[in-house]
Amino acid sequence: MAMNDSVNILNSAYLAVEYIDSFLPDNPLQQPFKNAWNYMLDNYTKFQIATWGSLIVHEVSYFLLCVPGFVFQFIPYMQKYKIQQDKPETWEKQWKCFKTLLFNHFFIQLPLICGTYYFTEYFNIPYEWEEMPRWYVLVAQCFGCAVIEDAWHYFLHRLLHHKRIYKYIHKVHHEFVSPFGMQAEYAHPLETLILGTGFFIGIVVFCNHVILLWAWVICRLMETIDVHSGYDVPLNPLHLVPFYAGARFHDFHHMNFIGNYASTFTWWDRIFGTDSQFIAYKEKEKKQQLIAKK
Repeated sequence: MAMNDSVNILNSAYLAVEYIDSFLPDNPLQQPFKNAWNYMLDNYTKFQIATWGSLIVHEVSYFLLCVPGFVFQFIPYMQKYKIQQDKPETWEKQWKCFKTLLFNHFFIQLPLICGTYYFTEYFNIPYEWEEMPRWYVLVAQCFGCAVIEDAWHYFLHRLLHHKRIYKYIHKVHHEFVSPFGMQAEYAHPLETLILGTGFFIGIVVFCNHVILLWAWVICRLMETIDVHSGYDVPLNPLHLVPFYAGARFHDFHHMNFIGNYASTFTWWDRIFGTDSQFIAYKEKEKKQQLIAKK
């Protein structure tokens, strides 16, 4: 009975969104995107699309999303939004990070990406434009992937902080006490595999078109680069996402090496009380601000 009620609720929500969507104006980018997509299908094999297409989406998205945070360090006005103002970025750290990233991307992640084609073939994942899900279905799927990845990340990330294994794996990611966007995927190869597994679980559960692979890559990179940016910028659209953790939440984890283990949302840390030190820190910060105003 409960299952039927849940299905009815989901169907009603889907119909409601579909009804609202019918009143929205046509997306002017849809036709160019459709033409580009069909051109890609006509000129490249599925293996090339799944492998090299996925690599290009990842690399271009990653470094483009890093640009704002990288540029902020040269803009004096933006320094008031930097969370750890006493720890500025240095060229030495950024260059070290960049070199490690290239190694991880091409020697750890690329071999995994090569399996994308075989995944889509095994599960008969379509590539055709006509099979592509509507935008609101894609948004819901990405949110579902984020919820699954967040749960995996919380428990495995917390495990990697165990005193018996921390120094062997996760310590690499914590080399930078004050994080910056490009550092999001700076990690030990084993950590890349362990925490990266959470990324693929949602794909296995929800994927009904290859576009979800790319949409979820972009969403995940957008989130992880934002929380590692080191800047708490107002009017950040990601703060509209319910229970979104954000840069200040994760920056505290890098400052203190404890608590705030989740990647995207705050609920797991709230449930297990691993955000208690962060809450106390925020309350202390508010009191100091009140005293300063007086």
